[in-house]
Amino acid sequence: MGNGTSIGRVRGLGSSHQGAHHWLLSRLTAVGNIVLIPFLLASLVLLPAYDYATVHAWAARPLSSTALILIMINTFYHARLGVQVMLEDYLHEDAGKFAGWLLVNLVPFAGAAFGILSVLRIALGGA
Repeated sequence: MGNGTSIGRVRGLGSSHQGAHHWLLSRLTAVGNIVLIPFLLASLVLLPAYDYATVHAWAARPLSSTALILIMINTFYHARLGVQVMLEDYLHEDAGKFAGWLLVNLVPFAGAAFGILSVLRIALGGA
């Protein structure tokens, strides 16, 4: 870039204009968790019993299964956003970055997919 003015040396080295978007997504998923998790806890506390048949019947209801699927998506995505920030801050070697990015994208997707498929199996009567 040369030895131009101070602003010329730093231009293009700043934010990639993604920081506010990432911050906003993190806050929105946190609000989603604030709404969804108390619903989950309250509906579980209000169950008459905690045996397999009762919880299975509760999870098979449309409202409960939809809430469970939304919790899976929201919680795993929120966790992915948090781990991504740690990855960007603390991993600097190329091999570590590649392995970290692979894990930060695959593990939450696999966990959410497993949870969603499990809930769908219960809700649609396959289990």
